Amino acid sequence: MLAAVFPSPGSCKIVQRKDPIPGEGEVLVQVKACGVCGTDVHIYRGQFPARFPLVAGHEFSGLVQATGPNVTSVQPGDHVTIDPNITCGLCRPCRRGLTHLCRDLRGIGVVRDGGFATHCLAPARQVYRLPEEMSFETAALAEPVACCLHGIERADPRPGDVVVLIGAGVIGLLLLQLCLLRGAALTIVSELEPKKREAARALGAARVVDPRSEDLIEVVREVSDGSGADVVIEAVGGQETAQQASELVAEGGHVLLFGVAPQDARIAVSPFDIYRREVTITGSFTNPYTHAAAIALLASGRLRVRDLITHCLGLDGLTTAIKLLESRQAMKVMITPQEL
Repeated sequence: MLAAVFPSPGSCKIVQRKDPIPGEGEVLVQVKACGVCGTDVHIYRGQFPARFPLVAGHEFSGLVQATGPNVTSVQPGDHVTIDPNITCGLCRPCRRGLTHLCRDLRGIGVVRDGGFATHCLAPARQVYRLPEEMSFETAALAEPVACCLHGIERADPRPGDVVVLIGAGVIGLLLLQLCLLRGAALTIVSELEPKKREAARALGAARVVDPRSEDLIEVVREVSDGSGADVVIEAVGGQETAQQASELVAEGGHVLLFGVAPQDARIAVSPFDIYRREVTITGSFTNPYTHAAAIALLASGRLRVRDLITHCLGLDGLTTAIKLLESRQAMKVMITPQEL
């Protein structure tokens, strides 16, 4: 097999390895498509805790090539996608049903080898069958869609709500569509990049704002009769945008901090304001129990995802993909490991 290995932060090598042999309860997947996301970029730059050397990549789909002993849920030839978040099942969060907050979370593509390779081993319990008519590129988006589904459950937009989304990258555009499916009456998207603003408009945003030329707070006040937004979703991961999110929300509203901010970022909030206006500020982490729902939603065709994929590159294009994302020249880049 071939794999794109990060020996250490900032370096990537294509290496030849022996084909893995699945052990007890394991599945060997021939990877057909693996999305490159912000976490992969952060891992490559040494800005996210990971185990090196590492084959990154956690958004992937493919074909079952072989199964280990006692695997009955899938068989060779099945089209599958993988939930990359392996939990221990024994810690207090796991035993309270908060498996995504597992204290020994072991992510595929983070602490064990992932999908930037022609083949990948995964525990059978992390492997989900796909409809054969679903493309592998679409199926590789099941993991980010699953994360967004959990975020929407946390933010809880309701029919008729005014919703503000800060950031129109792939995640922001997925969240936008999920808010519309939930019945949001008015969706306002704030985004710096012109192409992403156009994408948000094409996907149904009622108002698109360039924060460099318009005051987002004034826009929200204008369209909400001065009340603010019922739901504000920060999908950038910036300190300033997180601060702004808390200033846009209406009485009784929800702020969802979905973007991954630096660990040392801080924002100022008024405890009295949160108390008096009953504002909820919440986070969203990974995809607990939402992976199957993400596959069903993608299969339904109710999410428009194909247009979010702007580039498909072979395995040796991984560093190019990272540079495209860092320079904001790409939305979602797919790596097709069977190609060089």
